[in-house]
Amino acid sequence: MSITITTAPCCWGVDDVNNPNLPAWSRVFDEAAAAGYGGLELGPYGYVPLDDRLVAAALAERNLFIVAGTIFDDLVSRDNRDNLLRQTDEICAVITRLPQPPRVPGQRFATPYLTVMDWGHDERDYAAGHFDRAPRLSDEAWAGMVTNIKAIAERATGYGVRAVIHPHAGGYIEFADEIERIDRDVPQEIAGFCLDTGHTFYAGMDPVETLRRYADRLDYIHFKDIDQTVFDRVMGEKIRFFEACAEGVMCPIGRGVIDYPAVRRALDEIDYHGFITVEQERDPRSVAGSLADVRESRDYLRSVGF
Repeated sequence: MSITITTAPCCWGVDDVNNPNLPAWSRVFDEAAAAGYGGLELGPYGYVPLDDRLVAAALAERNLFIVAGTIFDDLVSRDNRDNLLRQTDEICAVITRLPQPPRVPGQRFATPYLTVMDWGHDERDYAAGHFDRAPRLSDEAWAGMVTNIKAIAERATGYGVRAVIHPHAGGYIEFADEIERIDRDVPQEIAGFCLDTGHTFYAGMDPVETLRRYADRLDYIHFKDIDQTVFDRVMGEKIRFFEACAEGVMCPIGRGVIDYPAVRRALDEIDYHGFITVEQERDPRSVAGSLADVRESRDYLRSVGF
């Protein structure tokens, strides 16, 4: 395998750009470099400035690159289409002007990617991880979401950016049935997948088997780990997904329940080449622990062959 491990601002608690406790983006860049990562994601829209010259200089100073940008928004509403396409234009215009790594042999699509995630629905947020009680979209609403995703992906393609659909806890693409359905409804030539080991476990799936099942769609990967004790507790509470993260349901890779040696073997079997981003959602008020945690995750992954 030719694999490069990167990281993301969510490891510093950056998920909601309106949260007043977020660290400065320059700190995230500093600590990503200090922890031994060569690259990272841009983070949610509006966190890092959409100023390619400013951000490119900051990356170059730290010898970093940007692997992906992110759409993390309501993908369901037809009324949100213009907003989604505006974000796509602005993100792609920036990330394509930022430092990029060389393409490795076997990598299907060059960086940067655009991860596309549904978010912003209370009825699903409080049902994150609960296959049996999470409401599903009507056929009409599902079709509208598919149309939005295709529009984003086709717009991104115009910039030379590969859109990758990211199933996410608390959104309308989370569980096995929804991933199967999006696999059928959005063809591979339009968008790939970014599967996340933590979100698949959270949704009741086996991360290793899920990676194998969708190997032909797998253009990009996210790695997380889950604290089993915290997970078991929050599954018994009425709690939003990021509230569970603030309570520590995500932990440094190697401390949790996910079998990363088995993940390593699976990726070798399916001949995956490219990029894997380490994530650990947390409360930004605990950002003092971010550097140690992302360094621990990187060191652990190196110890098991990544």
